[in-house]
Amino acid sequence: MVAEAINFTIRNPFCCPSRTTVHPAKFRIFTVRCSVPLSSDGTSIGLVERPWKLADARLVLEDGSIWRAKSFGASGTQVGEVVFNTSLTGYQEILTDPSYAGQFVLMTNPHIGNTGINFDDEESRQCFLAGLVIRSLSISTSNWRCTETLGDYLAGRNIMGIYDVDTRAITRRLRQKGSLIGVLSTEESKTNEELLEMSRTWDIVGVDLISGVSCNAPYEWVDKTNSEWEFSTYRKDEDTFRVVAYDFGIKHNILRRLASYGCKITVVPSTWPALETLKMKPDGVIFSNGPGDPSAVPYAVETVKEILGKVPVFGICMGHQLLGQALGGKTFKMKFGHHGGNHPVRNLRSGCVEISAQNHNYAVDPASLPEGVEVTHVNLNDGSCAGLAFPALNIMSLQYHPEASPGPHDSDPVPYVTHEIAIVYTSALTGSTIALAAVINPDHLIVRHLLDSLSKDPSNLINDTSIDY
Repeated sequence: MVAEAINFTIRNPFCCPSRTTVHPAKFRIFTVRCSVPLSSDGTSIGLVERPWKLADARLVLEDGSIWRAKSFGASGTQVGEVVFNTSLTGYQEILTDPSYAGQFVLMTNPHIGNTGINFDDEESRQCFLAGLVIRSLSISTSNWRCTETLGDYLAGRNIMGIYDVDTRAITRRLRQKGSLIGVLSTEESKTNEELLEMSRTWDIVGVDLISGVSCNAPYEWVDKTNSEWEFSTYRKDEDTFRVVAYDFGIKHNILRRLASYGCKITVVPSTWPALETLKMKPDGVIFSNGPGDPSAVPYAVETVKEILGKVPVFGICMGHQLLGQALGGKTFKMKFGHHGGNHPVRNLRSGCVEISAQNHNYAVDPASLPEGVEVTHVNLNDGSCAGLAFPALNIMSLQYHPEASPGPHDSDPVPYVTHEIAIVYTSALTGSTIALAAVINPDHLIVRHLLDSLSKDPSNLINDTSIDY
């Protein structure tokens, strides 16, 4: 073994450009000597790996484009639909939102991971998304609640992630061509052609994704929003009325907000019979958010049909789409969907605009809805239907996520009474409409509470509504 000295000598003073006049006499000649141990055949030995990570992953899209990136989290090969999310914060809530099942989520905000992970912000029991695509992975975390890094969190849940990829270019491609199927792989043994074939033979349309994220048996939910995070001045400690929530992929914060507003909640699986729900004699039924194509779950549409008209109902996201189909309307797949915490929605009744949190690839076609069904909210980015109401059957729904986790709290107003003559007990689920309703009964506890609230503060009566009993 010998040591080879590599000498770098700077002898030309003009190798360093300067805007000032150069005086060669003032420059010193020096030598940089780097000693590297070499073996007898001349190769270096004893060197450690590079301190930086090299590209070791590929994202292959069905349009034929190939994106080299660096991996974090789990390794392997995964296929999914690529969608982009424009939220600036809340990546942990996005990771645990069941509505992202079967999808790669690309974050348009470039810097992700700086706040780490904490288990208070989980929106479901696990991560259901197929993978995470980001521009820059934070090399350190800085948050007082952080218990784990993003990379370790994904690795422990077998979720793939990539970074150092041009997320802006991919987003522009998705906006121009629509959502694309992609394959994410860290396996060098798989050729680009094999990965491309996988992306072109897999489809998310017509796949029942709800059954994979729903609970297996009914359970009671009791947790409220933690008092230190409570932003509403209206909060009830006692359970005022009973709610049945169908779990199509329901987020925890939907349940927390309902509980904080005085609801006793029973969560039931997506396949729970309507007859069993009606036997519980609920004051209202929630059809929750969920992933995928509403046309792929005809059993859920039938359940909704059997409940309509028998008890007041409220739909969120997937629940909104199922209600649209149950009423005789049609749904369609959007070009690239709505995913983010900054979507403007107009309440057509009041004219107010709410900044909303959204996550869906399908929408209800308002032209297909029967007479009597009212479009109550419109997305101002593209004019799509964002809310429905059918007063005759005590039905209301929202396409977006009014509990907003993550997102703004524009859709969490105080309780009020709608002009459909229905009791409205709003929470983060209302979006200026209705979370739960019951036909007005002057002796009902909720009615007495609302009348008392209005007598103390008439401003609680919103949107020119009236109480008629």
